[in-house]
This record gives sequence, structure tokens and C-alpha cells, in this order.
Amino acid sequence: MKVEQIYTGCLAQGAYYIESDGEAAVVDPLREVEPYIMKADRNHAKIKYVFETHFHADFVSGHLDLAKKTAATIVYGPTASPDFKAHIAKDGEVFKVGKISFTVLHTPGHTMESSCYLLKDEKGKEVALFSGDTLFIGDVGRPDLAQKAAHMTQEELAGLLFDSLKNKVMPLNDDIIIYPAHGAGSACGKNMSKETTDTLGRQKATNYALRANMTKEEFVKEVTTGLMPPPAYFPLNVMMNKQGYESIDDVMKRGKIALNPDAFEAAANETGALILDTREAQIFAKGFIPNSINIGIDGNFAPWVGTMIPDIKQQILIVEEPGREEEAITRLARVGYDFTIGFLKG
Repeated sequence: MKVEQIYTGCLAQGAYYIESDGEAAVVDPLREVEPYIMKADRNHAKIKYVFETHFHADFVSGHLDLAKKTAATIVYGPTASPDFKAHIAKDGEVFKVGKISFTVLHTPGHTMESSCYLLKDEKGKEVALFSGDTLFIGDVGRPDLAQKAAHMTQEELAGLLFDSLKNKVMPLNDDIIIYPAHGAGSACGKNMSKETTDTLGRQKATNYALRANMTKEEFVKEVTTGLMPPPAYFPLNVMMNKQGYESIDDVMKRGKIALNPDAFEAAANETGALILDTREAQIFAKGFIPNSINIGIDGNFAPWVGTMIPDIKQQILIVEEPGREEEAITRLARVGYDFTIGFLKG
């Protein structure tokens, strides 16, 4: 059995590749799916399932492209209603991957369809929990993001999250490893650790939200206190993850058009595209195209894009250090900004 965490620092996001006896599963994949396919190909394995813990808000998942390219089955937890073909699992349903298995634990609270996937090894021993945004290292998922979809208050969702943790997660063995969807820096929680894995036992001892003697009322109060407003692009990403989106291949093809200065200026004037300069601030300050905006690609690029560019369908022209154009287009697409139409050549 092989379990690999694929952590992307700029999004503080953890995707997972799990393989056994020639079959593989991917949990919460990023938008660009070729790395997962290459891993499977190198090991002569077939990706059988794409397990989604919930409809993500902070990034666009690669579930659709990965399923299309590998014929894998997309799996969501109970109550999910995507606009595309997927297997909606029952609570407790078991999925076999090679000689190992995944059991679905429906854990509503962060969202109504939120689910964890309990991994058992070849001998049937519980070894890991892919906890999505239900349980983080040092924190739990914020309960305010799904209020509109659930027709519930954040306090009501927090109450559901308390029940999910108390009844589904905390009874598991202390030695299982928790593999969450996010770490420190993500806006999906408020107190996440910089560590990206831990045992459940240590989390019971250190995570404020898992105190054994905590009442539901105390939990609701603590989990809902101090929440910062979520980035504006969050609900737009949820919609893309639920309704579908354009293939990343088409997004990259449209964006990777090198434009000389005259063509770049003409494109900006003809389309009204926003000019996004992703160079370092100090370099930008020495000279920039009028009316362009500067969001440095090194750092928290995606959250700042989501803050500074409110229209997710805005056409974008890129100014970037030579050789980093593809990186900029990819990182925009990870959070749903799919309409890059070219970059300044040279």
C-alpha cells in the first residue's frame, strides 16, 4: 500500500494518491491532473476512484478531468447533488482499491455533503482518515460557508459538525493518521497547524475542538467565534465544482498565447481584459503598464487574486517573468479564473 500526500503550499491544500495492487484512488485532486496520471502510469496502476470530501470553495477540483482521462468513478458523500455523473455514496459504504478499502463516513457540518474516507489496510486494520474540511490539524472546518445552500444558520451547522466529530470521528482508534484537506494559511479554518498530518490521539489531546468534556453549546460558541469573512470567490468555486467546468487543457491552450507588445496592447484595447502583472512588487514599481494590477506570484497568489478580481469570468492578460507564464495560468485556473487570453512575450 502506498499513501502520498501532495501538498500545495500557495493554497495550503492537501491532495492524496493512494495505491494498492495495481489500483489507485485520488482524494480531492487539484485542477491539473497530469501528475496523478503520471504516478499511476509509472507504477502500472489504474486510477479507479476520485474521492471528493465535499464541494470545495477555495479551489477548483480536478475531479472531472481526472475521471474523463482515466475512466475513474467520482465519489461524493450522501446528499451531494452534482450536475454531472458521480456515485453518491451511502454512509458506511465500502470501496475496494486493490487489497485495501475506503469506508465513507458522512460528517455534515462544514457542508451538508461533507464526508471522510476511512482507509483500512490489507488486513482490515484502520490506518488513516482522509478528513477533508471536517477535521484539520489543530482545528475543524468553518461552519459558515454552506449556510445558504443548507438553509441553516452557522450555529445549526456547527451543531451538526459537533455531532459528526463526536459520533463518527472521535470513536476511531487513536493511532490512525489524520490526512486533512488543508493546513495553516487556508481560509477554510481559523486555527490550523503548520503540520499537515497527525494521529487522532494527539489531536484529541491538543485540538481545542476535540476536548472530551466539551458540550455542544461550548463547541458552537468556540467554532463560530472569530471567523473572518471568506474570500469573495468561494461561492463561485463551489458552483464550478458542483456544476462542472471547462477542461484545464482548453484553459491552458487559450492562455498560452505569446503576444508581442503591439498585439498585447491591441488585445487589451479590443477585449477590455484586465492586465495582471505577477512580478515582484519591487520590479513592478520600476515600470509597469498603466492600469495593470500587481499580484506577485510568489506567496498567497490565489487568495489575493480572489480579493482583487471580483469577476471570475474576467478576461486576463498576463505580464510575467519569462518562463513562468504557464505557472501563472495554472494557478489562476486552480481558483477558477479560466479566461487568461495571452501573455506579454519577452
